[in-house]
Order: sequence, then structure tokens, then C-alpha cells
Amino acid sequence: MSTIKIALRQVSKVYAGASAGGARGKALDEVTLDIAAGAICVLMGLSGCGKSTLLRMMNGLAAPTSGQVLVDGRDLGAMTERQLQALRREGMAMVFQSFALLPHRSVIDNAAFGLEIAGVARAERRRRAGEVLEQVGLQACADHFPHQLSGGMRQRVGLARALAVNPSLLLMDEAFSALDPLTRREMQALLRALQRERRCTIVFVSHDIDEAQYLGDSIAVLHEGRLLQHAAPQALLDTPAHEHVRGFFAAPAARMAHA
Repeated sequence: MSTIKIALRQVSKVYAGASAGGARGKALDEVTLDIAAGAICVLMGLSGCGKSTLLRMMNGLAAPTSGQVLVDGRDLGAMTERQLQALRREGMAMVFQSFALLPHRSVIDNAAFGLEIAGVARAERRRRAGEVLEQVGLQACADHFPHQLSGGMRQRVGLARALAVNPSLLLMDEAFSALDPLTRREMQALLRALQRERRCTIVFVSHDIDEAQYLGDSIAVLHEGRLLQHAAPQALLDTPAHEHVRGFFAAPAARMAHA
């Protein structure tokens, strides 16, 4: 039986002014979801469906209006800010679409930044950063600066920075969507290879169905703040539980049928 890394229990998020006229609107509506340890779960849906909000709840950057978010059985809502910061620093990492590299720092110092924040000594953090740069194929660029790198290379540095802290949970928000198609596919293959090696849990936000099918051990489909279905990619194709799920996966199914 799989160990549950993240458990969401009837999680709702209500924002004041989220709808026309300043009325309160639901970004998330009683979402219950289990994510297995050591797996890749892709959150997908149309823009505004709540997937990025849900991701931010998994490390406590956003708090639910109601419901529980549990990581390794610990309720984030019951933690102090200091406890949340320690959890993020010691067991989590995030990778964003916008690379978010520090332009005045070299590649190796960017990769080591999380370790620096955690108080790791300079020699040790550069050693660990060098190891992950080798894993992502950038050891030869360790002394370069971000402006000297391509978009795909900068995203590899962002991934290396996340992996350097050896997280058990990696949260990725549209991390590859700014890349060209070929580089994007290379990054997807790299992520799968690194995940198989490290066995960390990855939650990956995407609106791209092909990306979701390639990366995901499971896919959670959201629509207007509600979780419509969470299943393996093939199960979503074979037995969609909702008309919106059927619509999402109709085009890929047709492509697969004619491949």
C-alpha cells in the first residue's frame, strides 16, 4: 500500500471580490485528494481552475478557508509560521515558470542558494550544488552567469537549485511552459529521470495534456475549483468520470489512435 505524502481534506478557498461586483467567489470547492509518496501528480485544468492555488496550499503559502492540508500526516494549518518555514526549508522546494535566478550570482551560487539560506557552510553547499549541476548537465557552466545561458539552461539551474536541498517534495508551477517545444521535452525527460533516481514526490501544475500524460503517474483534473477526477493517465482516457474530463482527453485519445 502506497504511503500518502500529501492529503487534502475538503479544502475550500474563498476570496473576497473574486467575482463580479465584489462578491465572494470560490477558488477551490471542497477538494479531497491523496498524493502518493514517490510519485508525480500533475494538477491540470483551464486557467483559473484553482490548480496554482492548490499547489501553494501544499507548502503553506496559501491557507484554506476550510478543510485540511496534511504533509506527511502533519496539518499545515496547525503549524506556526516558524514551523512552516522550517518545513519548507528542510523538506520542500519549488520551481516556477519564471526561472527566478539571481542575475549577479554565478550558476553554482544560484544552485547553492537554498543551501545558503539553510545555513550550510560555503564549501559544502558548493560541493552539493556542483553534484546537482552535473546531474542536470551544467557542470561546465558553473562559473557562468544567468545572462550567458539559454532559457532551457536557466531552467536547468532552477531545477538544480531545488534539488540541491534534497527535498522529499518538489512543487512545480508551469515550470516548463515558457520553453520552446524541443527544450520543453528535454526538460520533461530530465525531470522523469531525476525523479526515478531520487524518488521524491513531485506535484506539477500544467495546462498541457501531452505534458500531463508524459509526466504524471496520476493526473488530478480541476474545473472551476472542483476536483473532477484523480486517476492514472490511461484511466482518464478509458473511463472519464465527467464530461469535462472526457473533453480534455478527447484530442490526445484521437492522436494516440492515429499514431
